Amino acid sequence: MTDTTMGMDWLQTIVLSVVQGLTEFLPVSSSGHLRIVSELFWGRDAGASFTAVVQLGTELAVLVFFARDIWNIITGWFAGVFHRERRGTLDYRMGWMVIVATIPVGLIGFFAKDIIRDNLRNLWITATVLILFSFVFIWAEKVGTRTRTYGKLTMKDAVLMGLAQCLSLIPGVSRSGATVSAGLFLNLDREVATRFSFLLAIPAVLASGLFSLDDAFNPTDGQSATGLQLLVGTGIAFILGYISIAWLLKFVSHHSFAWFAVWRIPVGVLVMVLLATGVITA
Repeated sequence: MTDTTMGMDWLQTIVLSVVQGLTEFLPVSSSGHLRIVSELFWGRDAGASFTAVVQLGTELAVLVFFARDIWNIITGWFAGVFHRERRGTLDYRMGWMVIVATIPVGLIGFFAKDIIRDNLRNLWITATVLILFSFVFIWAEKVGTRTRTYGKLTMKDAVLMGLAQCLSLIPGVSRSGATVSAGLFLNLDREVATRFSFLLAIPAVLASGLFSLDDAFNPTDGQSATGLQLLVGTGIAFILGYISIAWLLKFVSHHSFAWFAVWRIPVGVLVMVLLATGVITA
């Protein structure tokens, strides 16, 4: 079989890593934007494997930013596992919530890997989802009371937000957009839903990146990148990802998630126009 993959140049590596770092945590879909930018400027999909590995940089940003929360959850969970009297703590319950909520996206991501990589990365799908899911943000903000605090999180909330996370496997949806919207529908405070969304993403994104390491060096779905390019790209994504987390948490404490529709809808329309006119291909 002829190898159809191509090497990535440094400009492409840097640009895509910047896009990843800036958009991973914003509800605009990092995978969708990476797909759009790759096609628009290089005429070729960088591939889901490259995306998944560079996501490790933004995932590291979450680990560093929420290090204290993560440590408390891990130690609280283990304490509860071995000591019955410690099972009433929020950290113990949070540990189980993250574990259980990660199962759906893990199963779908594993068994539907080929469908996700080959069929759902069509730019018509990405553009359509960018537009349509924007109205989900608007609806969630309109009907959610945003009265439930962090301590009021339940396993039901975690499962429903975990199911919503599965939608993020479709480029254009956005992991944070899907999970935070679900949280708003459940009447969670916007900042609470956002923080839990970050914690919920950790196992799924980390597993996806590690699982894709081999494919990134030996891709069948896009362009190959050298080890140094992946390292630099991951570093860029880490720095910008950390900044994005801090900015988003501050933003949602005072502003509606619906504001991101102002970006998503025009981008979706623009992509459709470019596709219809043949400037880019799906």
